[in-house]
Amino acid sequence: MGDRAAAPPRWPARLSLSATQVSGRTAVHARHSGPLRLLKTLYPEGEAIAHAVLVHPPGGLVGGDRLDIDIDVQPGAHLLVTTPAATRFYRSVAGEAVQAVSAQVAAGSRLEWLPQETLAYSGCDGRNEVRLHLAPGAQLLAGEILALGLPAAEQAFVAGRLLQHLEVPGLWLDRGWLAAQDTALLNGPSGLAGHRVLGTLVAVQDGQPTGLEALLDDSRQCLASLPASGVSLLARGARSVLLARVLAPDVEQATLPLRALRALWRQRLWGLAPCEPRVWAT
Repeated sequence: MGDRAAAPPRWPARLSLSATQVSGRTAVHARHSGPLRLLKTLYPEGEAIAHAVLVHPPGGLVGGDRLDIDIDVQPGAHLLVTTPAATRFYRSVAGEAVQAVSAQVAAGSRLEWLPQETLAYSGCDGRNEVRLHLAPGAQLLAGEILALGLPAAEQAFVAGRLLQHLEVPGLWLDRGWLAAQDTALLNGPSGLAGHRVLGTLVAVQDGQPTGLEALLDDSRQCLASLPASGVSLLARGARSVLLARVLAPDVEQATLPLRALRALWRQRLWGLAPCEPRVWAT
């Protein structure tokens, strides 16, 4: 199914984040318009790593809404971005709802893009677009979990569509419309195989990390309990992309292994102890 012409947004909101490193501290500055805010910046790992918590007070998107999130991570900064709750695309009666994320990550900096899950309600018409631009020498850990319908509440995804777009330009592109009527994609063995939750975790590093094969073996063990899962390595010149994809029947069964993978990769690739954002426990 092709893209449709976008209508003017009904309730637009924009948030711009800038992370800078000054004397070993990552400082975060925010500008916003509309109902999209930086709720707080936390430093549970010390001042070098900033945890930015974003909030959209309306709680979800309906047809005609548009959220734009722009992130700028300057040299030496380490920014983790997350949310306190799921992003919800509700049933649409007034055109597309759009969340568009664009990040610029400078050389020598790190970005962790780790929002809570995205929920596509039956009848939604939405786009969830994430583009993370990395300069040479920048590092990334990014995760996305998408649930079609509300599997835990037994509310099936029987109408609507959502564009899921996750891109690291020049290194990785995952883009596709997930439509309720596309039963071949949703139920076929080369698609979601009957599952309704899809999870992705991607890491980008310069070069090939030491002990990569051992890391891949340990990563597969984290995913072994899922009905369908995978982990693979893609190499592009002087950069490596480590990618995990999981399919699951509900959000929890996708979330737990991806969080375990994120802790493992963070420790092995960056030498950082596991540290989950505090809002994940609330």
